[in-house]
Amino acid sequence: MNNVLLSNEVIIYLFAQSLIFVFSILAFYFSLLILKKWDFNSSSSLQYKLEKRSYLVILIISFTMIAKILLLPYFVYALDNLSNIVPGAMCAAGIVTANEYGQISLFLKIFVIFFVCVWLIVNSLDLKAKTYPYTKKKYYLYTLIFFLIAIEIALDFLYFSNIPTAEPVVCCSTIYGVSSATNHIPFNLDIKFMLIIFYLIFALLVLLNTQKSTILSFVFSVLFLYISYYSVTYFFSTYIYELPTHQCPFCMLQKEYNFIGYFLWASLLLGTFMSMSTIVLEKYIKQNINKLFLISNIFLTIFVGICTFYVVRYYLVNGVFL
Repeated sequence: MNNVLLSNEVIIYLFAQSLIFVFSILAFYFSLLILKKWDFNSSSSLQYKLEKRSYLVILIISFTMIAKILLLPYFVYALDNLSNIVPGAMCAAGIVTANEYGQISLFLKIFVIFFVCVWLIVNSLDLKAKTYPYTKKKYYLYTLIFFLIAIEIALDFLYFSNIPTAEPVVCCSTIYGVSSATNHIPFNLDIKFMLIIFYLIFALLVLLNTQKSTILSFVFSVLFLYISYYSVTYFFSTYIYELPTHQCPFCMLQKEYNFIGYFLWASLLLGTFMSMSTIVLEKYIKQNINKLFLISNIFLTIFVGICTFYVVRYYLVNGVFL
């Protein structure tokens, strides 16, 4: 058997994923029944039973949704620990690129988490309303999430069962090395110009969130998420590692760097997801949740603050920039 599948972290992760999927199947089955017969205006005994059953289904779905959010950092943690048994890997970077399923699986997980956040918001609004106006819509949304989870768990088993242990994988210094930076940064930007764009988009996004501009906030959130990945990988990470030749978005997740990567990436995802979700909620349930713009600005500021802190600290200690 593949040694990867015998890893404690992988066993725990796949078991948790399988358990979540079992609960998801149950919730999906009952969701279809509720969608088929739900009529809040009806006073029949069937509607009464559906309302009682709906509370149970919501409890199951909420459990799976929260578990999905918690499993994302554990997935990355499991990958990082696999670098100890997979030859050539220094961190999760080499593990993610070990086969064709890794990056697809990671991107899909982030995509699923976005819709999970939207579902949790819709469910909260639905439960607060007296007439449960979004019940059907939140179950339709869950149906989409269920199929994404089904694809995700299939990818997980394909991914972990195909990670090679007999031959070396590519390490992060090769994937994100200094020599490859100019090839990977989008639009052929140099580091200086990329940083100018990074801070300009951040300032503009905060302003748009303050003005509650849903469409523009969505567009610039996507753009900021995109440019932030490259800014962290090819510039800010070097100040976290305090080494100009060490460029990697994964090594900062390790204990040696106080697990700062988890806080950094989480704040970026939460900040952009909260902003992006506003237009989805506006179009899907016709609701403007202004509080999400404030939450977005808070997490975006935390993210940019963490990035900037490491640069400023290095300069104050050493008197020079890298």
